Amino acid sequence: MKTAEDIAHYLKVQADIIENELDRLVPQRRGHYQELFESSRYALLGGGKRLRPILTLATAAMFGIDPRYVLTPACTLELIHTYSMIHDDLPCMDNDDYRRDKLTVHKKFSEGHAVLTGDYLLTYAFEILATDPHLPADKKVQLIATLARRSGGDGMIGGQVMDIACEGKKIPLETLQLLHRNKTGALLTAAVEFGGIIANATPIQLDSLRHFGESIGLAFQVIDDILDVTSSKAKHGKAFSSDIRNEKSTFISILGLDQARMYAAKFHNQATQSLKPLGLDTSRLEALADFVIRRVS
Repeated sequence: MKTAEDIAHYLKVQADIIENELDRLVPQRRGHYQELFESSRYALLGGGKRLRPILTLATAAMFGIDPRYVLTPACTLELIHTYSMIHDDLPCMDNDDYRRDKLTVHKKFSEGHAVLTGDYLLTYAFEILATDPHLPADKKVQLIATLARRSGGDGMIGGQVMDIACEGKKIPLETLQLLHRNKTGALLTAAVEFGGIIANATPIQLDSLRHFGESIGLAFQVIDDILDVTSSKAKHGKAFSSDIRNEKSTFISILGLDQARMYAAKFHNQATQSLKPLGLDTSRLEALADFVIRRVS
């Protein structure tokens, strides 16, 4: 996987596999609350890079694990990610009208439905892990604990709380880094941890994977901040991103565009260096790190 075409093909194939599994996990349903499943499918299907479950699949494949045993738990990360975006877009949070080139859930349905759709996807993710027929009980416990920790108060939600608290304030770079290590990086870290846990990785290997996930999460966020400036209309449907409108500190506002690009490159280098102690063929994870640093949307 040495060329941009190779990684593009790999991402497309994996995204299609994940899309089919998500379609199976959240099927169309009829009944008194069918709109819950309509809004869930609207948010979940038909778009997105699927980077988190792809990272899980790539990590497990690096250890030689059959993807059939990894796909379903990997998709729980996409459910959690989607729930977080639904809530992040709400008027009480970032108040965004568009996500993935279509109306956000609260604009397409209602604010109430958006809240409950996010709640459903969050809750259902843990049900899927708890009832997966291919996972032994000890693995279920590890995965559930990892997902709860990375998406909870000391992870994604904690980062989101920091994000709200920092609105309209100039904060130091170190604080911004901690904020995004949690808000953005925690779930990406969980993705590689998931692959390692399913593959019976050693504690040292898991530690290397965590360093990779944390570094790639920060690189991802720096690039996201750059795209908010360079491609905001296409990304959000507005001339300025919600971060700019809400006067949030970003890597661009603190570092400037050129230095932010250098900062992203630094995290990318840290990510690839952290893979060396694994003693495995890490080319696929390195290619995904390259994708993060070079993406244009």
